[in-house]
Formats: sequence, C-alpha cells, structure tokens
Amino acid sequence: MKLDLLVIAVHPDDAELGAGGTIAKYVKEGKKVGIVDLTRGELGSRGTAETRMIESEEAGKILGLSIRENLSFRDGFFKNDEEHQKKLIQVVRKYQPEIVITNAFEDRHPDHGRASRLVNDALFLSGLIRIETYGEDGQLQERFRPKLQLQVIQDRFIKPDIVVDITDYWDIKEKSVLAYRTQFNSTAAEDGPSTYISNPVFMESTKARALELGRNIQVQYAEGFTCRRVLGVKSLFDLL
Repeated sequence: MKLDLLVIAVHPDDAELGAGGTIAKYVKEGKKVGIVDLTRGELGSRGTAETRMIESEEAGKILGLSIRENLSFRDGFFKNDEEHQKKLIQVVRKYQPEIVITNAFEDRHPDHGRASRLVNDALFLSGLIRIETYGEDGQLQERFRPKLQLQVIQDRFIKPDIVVDITDYWDIKEKSVLAYRTQFNSTAAEDGPSTYISNPVFMESTKARALELGRNIQVQYAEGFTCRRVLGVKSLFDLL
C-alpha cells in the first residue's frame, strides 16, 4: 500500500503527541496515513511492552490509520547502523510515502534525537539504486525517497519551520494520546511509579503548546515541525 504520509517514531505515543492532529487532519481529507513505531517502549517506567502495544492499536483506530507497524528495535539501545538503516529502508520502499515525519532532531530523551538521525540517514540511502533490499514477497524493492521529511517538536521547544492548523482535530489528537492509559493522566499504582508524563500537568502543557503555536498563525490549535532543508511553495497565496 502506498501512503501519502508516514510517521516514523521511536516510542509508541511519540507520533500521537507530536503529530496526532496533523495525522487526523489528513486522514479526514482522505489521505492514506500510517505510523511505524521503532520500539515497543519496553523501558518505560509505567505499563509494559504488551500494554503499550494494546494502547497503540487503540490510538491507531482513533486516528483512522491505514497501517501501523512496530519494528521492535531495542528501546534505549538501538543504533544508527547498517542493520537498522536497512530495516527502515525496506519500510520506506514498501510504503513509498510522499511525506515522512519523525522525532525531534534534538531532545531531552536521547532516543528521540538518535531516532531522528537514523530515519534521516535511512531516507537518503533509500534513494540509492545500489542499496538492494527485498520485500516480504522476496522481490527486489525499487529505490524511493520521500519528497519531504519533517521532525516533530517534543519536550524541548524548538522554533518550528512550519506550523499546521489542527483546530478541528485537537479532540482526536487528545483522545489518541489518552488511549495510552498507563502513560498519561494516570495515578494507578499498578501501572508503575509516578512519572513526568503521568502527571496531568504534562497534558496541560501539551495543550498549552498547541495553543501557543496556534496563536502564532491566528488559529486555536496548531502543531509545529522543523525541516532540514529550505521549504518552498508554488504560490504565496497558499500561505495563511
């Protein structure tokens, strides 16, 4: 299945937190959108890898995803090396997305920046004809490189290069995030110790950031993204 938009994120819930509104927006517009999680989030202090998988499936249904996969890289210990790059190249060539969104290029959690660099390198290499990869059917895959790569803004505030109006989709984004019941707005002791993100203040700050980004483009809620290259438009009249 060819996708219009693919979000590749290191932990289940990263895609929802950073781009949930944008995902919901393009699904509503009829685009084919998918998420590939790199790890199962097994090092998280709350819940388990198994509960995270269940929660991610529910979140995917809320967003209306066309596909969701998990590559089961080692949480905290995956590397930006040939083995991991080739697995990602196979995914990119399989779905041939026009746009890829991935983790912040620098952040409080070291996995985020490392994942961003891994995806960036894999996307470039995916366009090289001399790198051979094979699909699930055993057939040689065609080289492919997306038209656009963006990074979400996560814990650290990074000035965005582009901001997307998600006003009509905030409720879906919030619902998709809260599908991770063991992680957010949770005080259940059986899920693990209290954490930075389980405190309800975390979701309040997430909403506050969306409001702040929205204010900058004179809408209610927005999500911001960075880009490693200069962005261009065919018409200035397309800008808000």
